[in-house]
Amino acid sequence: MAWRAGRASSTFLLNRLVNGRISSQTPRNFSSVDANIHSFREKMMDQMLHLDVNSQIGSCMPLAAMRIGTMIHNIEVNPGQGGKLVRAAGTCAKILKEPTSRYVMVRLPSGAEKLIDTRCRATIGQVSNPSHGSRKLRKAGQSRWLGRRPVVRGVAMNPVDHPHGGGEGRSKSSGNYGRCSSTPWGKPSKSGYKTGPLKRRR
Repeated sequence: MAWRAGRASSTFLLNRLVNGRISSQTPRNFSSVDANIHSFREKMMDQMLHLDVNSQIGSCMPLAAMRIGTMIHNIEVNPGQGGKLVRAAGTCAKILKEPTSRYVMVRLPSGAEKLIDTRCRATIGQVSNPSHGSRKLRKAGQSRWLGRRPVVRGVAMNPVDHPHGGGEGRSKSSGNYGRCSSTPWGKPSKSGYKTGPLKRRR
């Protein structure tokens, strides 16, 4: 809201304009002034009802109610699921096509274009703190303050700690000629070999 009641006089004026109330400390002979305030209040309420919601940054609404070229963030993937996409600091997406059908084309920060259901909701505007990605850490300890632990290469370990460990020089074979790259637990990590947990069957 553009209204901010910071001082006592502003609060009193806002209450008179919006709510039509007059403080008990003011004189009572305001018959003509009250009529003018009441008409002004009605006009202001009509203007607020007909405001273009698309122009208000921070408004949340379905994609079907937005125009082409609107910058949005915190986008739902399924209706009613909650925001899933474009939530990182300083990111925003853009609506590419008018939502005439059930799906609308949205360009994500990665450059990918995705069709999203028009019933999904999103927030207008860009996520705050755009300089978050350009911030540099002063020292290694600052990374530890953020909860990030150091990452050690497998070739720098011993054979008991990693399949890449040991050997003479920087060799990933660790004594076995032709051994392919693998995870710390010995599973191959190349050629499309799936090392994660098995996908649940529906």
